[in-house]
Amino acid sequence: MTKTRHGWIVAAGSFLVLWSLNLSCAQDKKSSNQPAGKVSDVQLVERLLAARKEYQYTLEALRKHYLQTGDVERARWAEEELKEYHLITKQVFLLVLDVPPPTLKGEQNIPEANQLYRHALEFKDKGWGKDYIYNQRRAEIQLQKLLTEYPQSNKISDAAFMLGELYESKAFNQLHRAAAYYERCFQWNSATQHDARIRAARLYERSLNNRPRAAEIYKEIITHETNSRHIDEARKRLQELSGKR
Repeated sequence: MTKTRHGWIVAAGSFLVLWSLNLSCAQDKKSSNQPAGKVSDVQLVERLLAARKEYQYTLEALRKHYLQTGDVERARWAEEELKEYHLITKQVFLLVLDVPPPTLKGEQNIPEANQLYRHALEFKDKGWGKDYIYNQRRAEIQLQKLLTEYPQSNKISDAAFMLGELYESKAFNQLHRAAAYYERCFQWNSATQHDARIRAARLYERSLNNRPRAAEIYKEIITHETNSRHIDEARKRLQELSGKR
């Protein structure tokens, strides 16, 4: 498929998503008689997330249909459009609608969740150039599916840490999202072996300008961890932060 067709596909896909959102907005306004400008950002983001899911699921269903009917060319079109869709950077807008709550209890050993986790690690950090981006997206899909379908799995803390690394990486560069998932890692498993606390604290201090939250996590490192380097760093940073206030 040529670059021209790729560009057309992405443009068409974006048009479909926007059309879906506009239709939804129009229907909601008509049914509620709500004045323009009164719709909350929560409602708008929920519509966006629903439109994204519908677009993805429809492409997946279309690809499956063409494979079943033996139409290899159209199946390839659907697959390539799906790949281009996954390459698009999708902003979160509201973390509360993206990050599961800190109260999840992942205590069950679930084979299906374990398989999703292993599959994600087969892609994570692999490849170069565009293949690298594709692989990080593939890893993200598997890890998010794990959290969505198996929130009781004992792999949710590990999955949260890996998502934190993905969102901090150049493939995403979504630092608020990364910090939130690092937090979920140690909130879901206070004895995690991952260095999620120090990574979250560094992000809040250095990149997100949230020194109070950074200080809280540095204190947790001192009381919860045994890694001497992390504890020394936390103590030093707390001294520095207290001196800046």
